[in-house]
Amino acid sequence: MPREKPVRRDTGSREVEYAPEQWEILSALREQALTLMTELESTGVEPIAHGSICRGDVSEHSDVDIYLPRVLPSFTVELALTQAGYQMIHRELVHATPFHAIKAHVYLPKNSVVTFPLTSPAPIELEFYRFGGSLTKQVIQNEIRVPGVDKRLVLIEPTKTGHIETPVIGNEMIVAKKVGVNLKIVEERVKILMRRDEVGRTGVYLKRQLAPEDTFESLLKQVCDRDPVVRRRVQKG
Repeated sequence: MPREKPVRRDTGSREVEYAPEQWEILSALREQALTLMTELESTGVEPIAHGSICRGDVSEHSDVDIYLPRVLPSFTVELALTQAGYQMIHRELVHATPFHAIKAHVYLPKNSVVTFPLTSPAPIELEFYRFGGSLTKQVIQNEIRVPGVDKRLVLIEPTKTGHIETPVIGNEMIVAKKVGVNLKIVEERVKILMRRDEVGRTGVYLKRQLAPEDTFESLLKQVCDRDPVVRRRVQKG
């Protein structure tokens, strides 16, 4: 699918009403997320879902994104997934910027992705997930949706029949309050997504796919041996 382009100006709010098919897709994706989250509870870390399945603005192409918000050995996550019968399609080591946590991404069938940090994330990084909308397993079970910002830089606010959407640009302070994050998070995401749209690149500092025999820790050590920026981030913890 083509990358969604950010809305660059305040065009006002509009209300979107969901068709029955969208409610069905949302229900199916949430069931998929709940099953995956239940299996990941064996890691000892409470998983959170984030993105469109938390807001409600899903499509047939939507991902099921699950995040484990604490550093833990990668074998713990992979063992939980393999014992539950999940096939790991591929695995990636990602370092967004030299200042952010280094993360592991495990890609599963049906557009499911499990992410967990390999170095300690700063508190402001954890707010990123709230920015896009995030929920625990219990809240999803209670059929609650939350506001969050999509990749177009549009605030999605759930309603009984769908959602209201409002451009972030021009409304940064309001958006920060509604999604419950620091204004700096909103400003950073606007800067990153606008830059990505302008130059056509993600701006990710490091992205490496693992070979079948690799572990995240072994690959990270190899990278550290060659890259002083990554080495300093790992030493920082």
